[in-house]
Amino acid sequence: MKAALPRIEHESYIKHRRQMWQQIILPVALATVLMLALIVLICIATFRDGGDVGRWAAISTIWIVIPILFAGLVTLIILGGLIYLMMRLLGILPTYTGLAQDYVQLGALYVQRFTEAAVKPIFAVDGLVAYFKAIFGRQ
Repeated sequence: MKAALPRIEHESYIKHRRQMWQQIILPVALATVLMLALIVLICIATFRDGGDVGRWAAISTIWIVIPILFAGLVTLIILGGLIYLMMRLLGILPTYTGLAQDYVQLGALYVQRFTEAAVKPIFAVDGLVAYFKAIFGRQ
């Protein structure tokens, strides 16, 4: 005896199911039907009495190459944009990297000055202890 949980149908869940049907399932199903119809049409036109197989092979090659050409064009555009941005950055960056380097060196000097000031009292006490050991240790 399993208790049945109540199934709550929220408005967002109903909207999600409707959108899933409209935006995922329907376009995929239509694309599948279109591709199958295109395959059947090509097969009928090619293999029917006296079909020109060489022409259809060339057409198929064109359809295979077109997406590769578009991908190459997109890659070329992205690469060109990156080259242009690097050219612009290399014109600007040396000035700002020089400033950043100056600030880092200035910060290093402050750190060095602070650490020397922090250990100066310790070295002074150690020096005094060594001085008194040297004076009173001889006798």
